[in-house]
Amino acid sequence: MSSAKSSRSRPAGHSGVLPVNATASGGDGGVPLADKLKIFKTDNFDPDAYVQSKCHAMNEKEIRHLCSYLQDLKKASSEEMRRSVYANYAAFIRTSKEISDLEGELLSVRNLLSTQSALIHGLSEGVQIDSLTTGSEGSAEEGTDEDQEPSEIQNWCTDFPEMLDVLLAERRVDEALDALDKAERVVADEKHKQTLTTADILALKRAISDNRLKLANQLAEAACQSSTRGVELRASASALKRLGDGPRAHSLLLSAHNQRLQCNMQTIHPSSTSHSAAYTASLARQVFSVIAQALSDSLELFGDEPSYLSELITWATEQAMSFALLVKRHALASCAAAGGLRAAAECIQISLGHSSSLETRGLSLSSVLMKQFKPSVEQALESSLRRIEESTAALAAADDWVLTYPPSGIRTFARSSASSLLLQPKLSSSGHRFNSMVQDFFEDVGPLHSLQLSGSAMDGLLKIFNSYVNLLIRALPHSLDDEANLEALGNKIVRVAETEEQQLALFANASLLAEELLPRAAMKLSSVNQTSVNDIRKKSVDRQSRVAEQREWKRKLQRMVDKLKDSFCRQHALDLIFTEDDDTHLSAEMYINMDNTVEEPEWVPSLIFQELYAKLNRMASIAADLFVGRERFATFLLMRLTETVILWLSEDQSFWEEIEEGPRALGPLGLQQFYLDMQFVILFGRGRFLSRHVHQVILKIIDRAMAAFSATGMNPDSVLPSDDWFVDVANDTISRISGNPRTANGDREVNSPTASVSAQSISSVRSHGSS
Repeated sequence: MSSAKSSRSRPAGHSGVLPVNATASGGDGGVPLADKLKIFKTDNFDPDAYVQSKCHAMNEKEIRHLCSYLQDLKKASSEEMRRSVYANYAAFIRTSKEISDLEGELLSVRNLLSTQSALIHGLSEGVQIDSLTTGSEGSAEEGTDEDQEPSEIQNWCTDFPEMLDVLLAERRVDEALDALDKAERVVADEKHKQTLTTADILALKRAISDNRLKLANQLAEAACQSSTRGVELRASASALKRLGDGPRAHSLLLSAHNQRLQCNMQTIHPSSTSHSAAYTASLARQVFSVIAQALSDSLELFGDEPSYLSELITWATEQAMSFALLVKRHALASCAAAGGLRAAAECIQISLGHSSSLETRGLSLSSVLMKQFKPSVEQALESSLRRIEESTAALAAADDWVLTYPPSGIRTFARSSASSLLLQPKLSSSGHRFNSMVQDFFEDVGPLHSLQLSGSAMDGLLKIFNSYVNLLIRALPHSLDDEANLEALGNKIVRVAETEEQQLALFANASLLAEELLPRAAMKLSSVNQTSVNDIRKKSVDRQSRVAEQREWKRKLQRMVDKLKDSFCRQHALDLIFTEDDDTHLSAEMYINMDNTVEEPEWVPSLIFQELYAKLNRMASIAADLFVGRERFATFLLMRLTETVILWLSEDQSFWEEIEEGPRALGPLGLQQFYLDMQFVILFGRGRFLSRHVHQVILKIIDRAMAAFSATGMNPDSVLPSDDWFVDVANDTISRISGNPRTANGDREVNSPTASVSAQSISSVRSHGSS
């Protein structure tokens, strides 16, 4: 509305300043807007003159109105341009990219044209110089050069391509290489002599390049032929290296050896060999002989250059890995599944033996083989241990638990010259078989020390020995009542050891294996490992470490034997203490009730302690035949049995509550009987069945009984007989049970177990108790 109003207020002659309104209203004779804008498109358009011509008659108000109108047009134009840019932004980017690409192509075309132009100019200048030189010489010599014959070098260059074709066709490689070298020297000399034209030089260079490529391809093709071997192969590789293509020559050399290896391996089939070791030996002989030949050829032709050595080592490692995979698939897999540790060890020894021949020449592939072989060998190790465990369990089910010397065909010690001097062990049938299988096991593991399987072998043997000890525990008569032992053994059936001799045989098996046989077998494994150490200082450190490990391993074996010993002693102690009706033979009432009887008691040790001594004496006699030369095993066992009974008495709370706090106190006769029992144990146990620890426990028990008696207000020394009385009564009982009568004068026999026990020692016990 404002624009229309302003247009009405303007003079008619100035309406052209607003072209849009003027056109819309059809003013200025209906001239189109395009025609009115032509004035702005001319080259000589003067904006100042145009404004003066249009606005010189306008007043200030009209000028202000015109400026405002032009500002609105400017804003509208900017907004229109903004919308146009946003609408066509993708096209703008695409166009800009195409322009940039086009600029790059134009630049490349320009460079190409420049290069072609320079080449053309260079050729034209060379031809012009040659023509000028020829022309000047011709004019100076008045035509004598036209009849001049070509020089010797020109003739040689002319004949060079044909000569080289003949040499290549006849495979005269060395002469062809010499000809190429001579051509290179000719080209180099011509830079100074200039006896050849540029065209001749270019032709010679092209011939050299073409024939070099042709010869290289010919040599490569020859090297790839399966019939190319030995000297011919090395000659081809050397010629190719002389041509300047050393990397290709080295790769072709290794490829040719690989081709030869693959061809030779086609004749080796796992089914054609009846033994895995034979297959491994045949395969190893082919693989490592080819690797050794490739190593020799590479060092001879290429020296010790790092790039070639790196490629050679990589290639040899790949061949060793392929060999190891074949051995695993066709030899070790069956050994691992069947537990054939010896067969697996033989295969690995064969492989390492062939591989070691390369180590003296600086190529070690043993670690590659070990990494591939170790999982299979570990599986074979586990299978072998499992087979030992299963075989031992099967034999234990039928074992009569009678100790015998090893039968013929059963090995007891590792194979050595000194084994015949060792004392042959007496074991049951399952013990002999277990020992023999363990000896074989360590002999098989010994050669595999480089696989670092010693720890696994020792731990595995601990496991199967623990399983065997559990079988021995289950063979004890009352072990079936032990739920923990039943869960540990599962469904395994074991023949029960009914007699004491059979039960002692169980302990003999475990003790002899843990103390002597198994540690001796393990020492053989250590001796094998020791030979592989060269450094003296390292050898000393390793020896100390092995000694500590073996000592700890032996302690673990002994702890397993202690389980059997504890079960043995616990069952025999329970048989002594309790009756079949769950009554007890050792209670406080048996001592307290003695003072309630009218009759004078018969002074002998209590029945339970007589039976204890009889059992110990009987077992000692049996052990003398079973533990020949190893009596200390039986001594420790019988000491443990005595300890079990005494500790039960010391720790029986109901017994001491009755003695110390019961309604009836311990009387003089009861104290005398209790004191006699304890002195009886000290007398028969001193030096044979009694340890120092148990002796101290007995003294504490006596102290406790005397303290309970003293609590009644009486003095123990006033009611107890003399020390000689206790010694006589105890010795009479010992003589009666042992069957060794005392001498007429009442003295003890020299060989009596109580011969060293005097009344003075008994007195010291009483004084200790009364204190």
